[in-house]
Amino acid sequence: MKGNIYDEFEWRGLLYDATPDLKELLGKESVTCYIGFDPTAASLHVGSLLPIMGLARMQQFGHTPIALVGGGTGLIGDPSGKTAERQLLTKEKVAENIEGIRAQLAHFLDFGRTPNPARIENNHDWLGSLQLIDFLRDTGKHFTVNYMLSKESVKRRIESEDGISYTEFTYMMLQAYDFLELNRRADCLLQMGGSDQWGNILAGTDLIRRVNGKKAHGLVFPLITNAAGTKFGKTEAGNVWLDPELTSPYKFYQFWLNTDDRDVVHYLKSFTWLDREAITGLEESVRDNPGAREAQRTLAREVTAMLHGQTELDKAEAAAGVLFGGSLENLAVRDLKDIFEDVPSTVMSRNELSGEGVGLLDLCTRTGLAASNGEARRLIRQGGLFINNERMEDENGRVTAEAGIGGELLVLRKGKKSYHLVQIGQD
Repeated sequence: MKGNIYDEFEWRGLLYDATPDLKELLGKESVTCYIGFDPTAASLHVGSLLPIMGLARMQQFGHTPIALVGGGTGLIGDPSGKTAERQLLTKEKVAENIEGIRAQLAHFLDFGRTPNPARIENNHDWLGSLQLIDFLRDTGKHFTVNYMLSKESVKRRIESEDGISYTEFTYMMLQAYDFLELNRRADCLLQMGGSDQWGNILAGTDLIRRVNGKKAHGLVFPLITNAAGTKFGKTEAGNVWLDPELTSPYKFYQFWLNTDDRDVVHYLKSFTWLDREAITGLEESVRDNPGAREAQRTLAREVTAMLHGQTELDKAEAAAGVLFGGSLENLAVRDLKDIFEDVPSTVMSRNELSGEGVGLLDLCTRTGLAASNGEARRLIRQGGLFINNERMEDENGRVTAEAGIGGELLVLRKGKKSYHLVQIGQD
């Protein structure tokens, strides 16, 4: 063991609450721990990174992590943190989502032949075969309605207009049963999660004590928020996903690069492997030279490389440099559309750009980069017109579809920062 992971969580600001004596336990022996992941989507999002990193840190300190994918509970839905009933998914859709989540977890957890390899479990393996009468007799008898009603996640829903269904009301018992089953199968002594899971976790420790006669523990992380008061991981475009098909590595990189100065040190502690000394140095850079954004660049590099690998990080950084005149070479059409999604654009048919193509002067006026041919001519003579970040010097020059990146895009630039995207449509 490399020390007490409890202390690591404390200095990183990741310890919201824990059961008594857990620090002592983690300091003297290796334990098996788990966190549950909800398979309600085909991908996890950045909001899942904190618990994922929690498991990864446990493994780094010599403990054995289990990622529990809720193939069973995912068919029910957890009311914690929710204001309305979830839409129930089909078994086939849940199974499909689980496969995507498995692949994403492998970027963070070592499932190899280490002394403490990570494991993935699916709670449908035991919940799917439960008999209702047996469950109510053997597990339900340990839960009083008063106890369940006292939990914050249930109270909030009862007070809401729509209330809570019996289906979701039973979720607490199912999660507690998961902890009990993992305690039986793998001697799992610790469940971790977000602070909104505290009541469910304690229900599990209590059930283990009653049924197995063992002492189990819980540890919860604070829910991540940002200084602007909006939910972490949410953007105007929606969730920031871990799946590169849903959120490109470039957009993922930009999400972290755009972190507020007030949040960046907290995020460095939460989402990177950087040690205390390195983070202290970056904290000083935020204070002394915030304009350099060294902390944000470090955060974006660390998290992007961890999830997508060094090659995709290099591409994301190259893409970020495009707006400052960097090369467009080796960039995919999708990356360019992400980069220039907020700039004006014009659609031109492939037929318009066939043969000799369109003249530069006409292209400038067509896209609004110049108000007239005369203004376009002066722009070219002064060296201020760029196509795909290459300077155009011939005012009589022409552009064809072959110049399009991937045959689909032309990136026009006027001066240093005024961009316009031409999308080549199909005839």
